Amino acid sequence: MKLSSLYIALLATITTNTYANSTDLEHIEVKGSFFNDYKVDNANGAMRTSTSLLDTAQSVTVISDIIINEQLATTLGEVLSNDASLTAGSKQRNREVFNLRGFELSSSTGYLRDGHQHWSHYQQPIEILQQVEVIKGPSSILYGQSGPGGLVNMVTKKPTAQTLLNASADVDQHGSTRFMLDASGALTDAEDLRARGILVKQDVDYWREYQNGENRERDRFLGAFIVDYDISDNALVRVHYDRTDDEAGLDTGAWIDDNANVIGDDKTIRDMSWAFTDITVENAGIDFKVFLNDNWQVKLGYNEQTFERQRFESAPRKPGNFVEGDSYESRPYDRFDDWQFKTAFIDFIGEFETAGVHHQLLIGANSLDYYYGQRRTSADSFNFIAGQAEPSRPTVSYKTDDTISETEYDYYGIYVQDLITFSPQWQLSLGGRYDKQTREDANNESFVPKVGVLYHPNASATVYASYSEGFEPQGSDTLVNEDDINNGMKLDAVTSEQKEIGVKWQLFDDRLMLSGALFDISKNGTLVTETLDIPVGDLISETNQIGEQRHKGIELTAQGAATDRLFVMASTMYLDANYERDEDLEGKRPTDAPKWSASLWTRYELNDAIAFNAGAFYEGERFADSANTITKDAYTRVDVGATYKLKVSKTDVNLRLNIENLFDEDYLAGGGTNNVTIGEGTNVRLAAQFSF
Repeated sequence: MKLSSLYIALLATITTNTYANSTDLEHIEVKGSFFNDYKVDNANGAMRTSTSLLDTAQSVTVISDIIINEQLATTLGEVLSNDASLTAGSKQRNREVFNLRGFELSSSTGYLRDGHQHWSHYQQPIEILQQVEVIKGPSSILYGQSGPGGLVNMVTKKPTAQTLLNASADVDQHGSTRFMLDASGALTDAEDLRARGILVKQDVDYWREYQNGENRERDRFLGAFIVDYDISDNALVRVHYDRTDDEAGLDTGAWIDDNANVIGDDKTIRDMSWAFTDITVENAGIDFKVFLNDNWQVKLGYNEQTFERQRFESAPRKPGNFVEGDSYESRPYDRFDDWQFKTAFIDFIGEFETAGVHHQLLIGANSLDYYYGQRRTSADSFNFIAGQAEPSRPTVSYKTDDTISETEYDYYGIYVQDLITFSPQWQLSLGGRYDKQTREDANNESFVPKVGVLYHPNASATVYASYSEGFEPQGSDTLVNEDDINNGMKLDAVTSEQKEIGVKWQLFDDRLMLSGALFDISKNGTLVTETLDIPVGDLISETNQIGEQRHKGIELTAQGAATDRLFVMASTMYLDANYERDEDLEGKRPTDAPKWSASLWTRYELNDAIAFNAGAFYEGERFADSANTITKDAYTRVDVGATYKLKVSKTDVNLRLNIENLFDEDYLAGGGTNNVTIGEGTNVRLAAQFSF
């Protein structure tokens, strides 16, 4: 389909684009003629309280929905590319993996939604997000077990008292479409009952194709509904529900050789065209917020997440020294996964003074009840050579598996945090957490502290130093290896600690924030196995919990309005990351962890009707394998866009054109030798956004 016909079709279509204020979010001043400023002053996830970033002794980046909308982002990865501290890993099997400060974010412990731990083994529904908060460094004090790199907190849109009806449609050059409807408003004259509903229908035609000539496709539906009710002037209850249905053909990534050259055609998918993944995710929960008096409030929350997935794999395997024309083996199977995440929290937040010293005190507890079950049935393997007729889909079903592989555990934590203000210049942040996990053969107890010192030379600047710790329990509480001299050894949780020094400085009447951070993170307690020089009877190895991973670096960011018409979000990171005290990996660098990375996104408003965007995203050289023998080249991708605003019959209309990878840069994104993501060439997208 030609772009001109796509554009005409687009103008005739209605879907949604929206951003709104909640009754419990602070007012954000609109600066510039089009949208809100790029800068957000608070990140609720960093301190679990409504605390200014200037009063937060930690590096935090907040990406607002203004930027998400301008970029016409459809995945969380496109959103997170605006922070250079995050780099992408593999995108195989219709999900995304990210590294934060060089550490991979876990699907179970690396993501939050509105402060709840969120199972993120799928493409996140970004259309319901108000903003994305990147909380850097160990954050176990407030959220429990989590990795050393940090957390990504996804903050959802809330109902508004003002009536909103927004719609949008976007389409790209491949014929992919996305339609969205967003409606919000008060349901009563008193405005004490408010609701918001969001609907999304997306159909994607990918640029890569199967070896039988068929294109990979994706069919996705999202529905979300949120209701706020003011029980009284001092109490709010919120109920939320969302459901995602997402079915897509499988693409486990391209294969590269020892020189990081793609084997075969860039478009070639090694999976069979009948391989697919079908996901249904539901989130339902309730939250309360009650002001007990002028000084104290209590927040309670509960969320239940159900994640069901069928994955029918062809499971291609890359042989060693594979060249195009060789045969490779596929081992098909049908698999059903059932994850259930139940989270709850209660927070008491108080602000008071004692002896002239101001306290913002948080006392709380949170918990997670985790269940996972899997059923799987395998088919006979087969060999395949490019150019052959594709074998038919095997007639196997996971439903014939009567044995369910199950994992269950739960944990809870109690935490205390106090932000102490001694004077307008000096603040001290103190906190600690006790955490207990109950799991068969993997019980764990941990205590972690956190401390930060903040100095404000003036009301618009902060210099801080902080120390924080994190932990990740092992899969078992004892070592199980009958060939090892330390078989049966008690295992402790893997721990991490971070030392960080930073500066935050607001300029131009506090419209632009500059920040910088020096960090030093160590991850300790991973298992290191060494072969014994002289076996002891039948024992041939020795395993100890001595492994260490050390990441040091510097980050610089700028976010906000440089002038009345120029807005910018920019960041860069230098990262020195290595494994230490590991026989196999010592001195090696983790995969997909470049020394240098940078991102830039800008908007210039020519007048009240026309605005232009330009962005650049840089990734330095990265290793594609843990042995550090295969290097992926550095690359810079340049994106541009433009918006034209007009009014048609009292309806505000924004017409948008975006061009991704303007200069058609060839590059390899995240992933290793058998699952690398190939960067797409120049891609044009068009959107029409309506506000009634």
